Amino acid sequence: MDVLVRAVNSALFVSHGIRNDTEIILHLLGGPGPDRRILFKGETLSGVRPDERSIAGQIKAILKQPVPPIGVFKEITQGIFDTGGGLEETISEWTKDEVSINVLDANGGDLPTTTETHDMGFILSDHMPLNDSEIDLTKDYAKVSLGKDWLQGHACITIIQHQIDSLFS
Repeated sequence: MDVLVRAVNSALFVSHGIRNDTEIILHLLGGPGPDRRILFKGETLSGVRPDERSIAGQIKAILKQPVPPIGVFKEITQGIFDTGGGLEETISEWTKDEVSINVLDANGGDLPTTTETHDMGFILSDHMPLNDSEIDLTKDYAKVSLGKDWLQGHACITIIQHQIDSLFS
């Protein structure tokens, strides 16, 4: 749970505010029950504080609910949505929405630099590397490296946010 909470915090919260142009999808693929995705939308998020206990409480409350059907994003509270599915569904949705998909990989290249503003999606794992099926799902997408050392997910998110802020500011 700590890994997920820190990722949400790093992706969405800035000093005295929320990144309105950012979303984060948590893929919950282990444990009992079907795969589930929890989407936090910075643009509409409300009522969540940037402390780990508050975010964990939101996630735990969602986990008590039945998983909605794949592709049906049920709004749980303002800016937080729940749906079924896993990484394959997210990649399919991003492809349909023309999101530039990037996979964090120590053997990848630099973050693509462009002056165009477009939606960018980043796939990163938790404390474990992507498994074989996830690697297969992501094999056709750009690989981005943040260095040769394995970094914690929330640190990766912070670095990516900084790089994107530098590109588009």
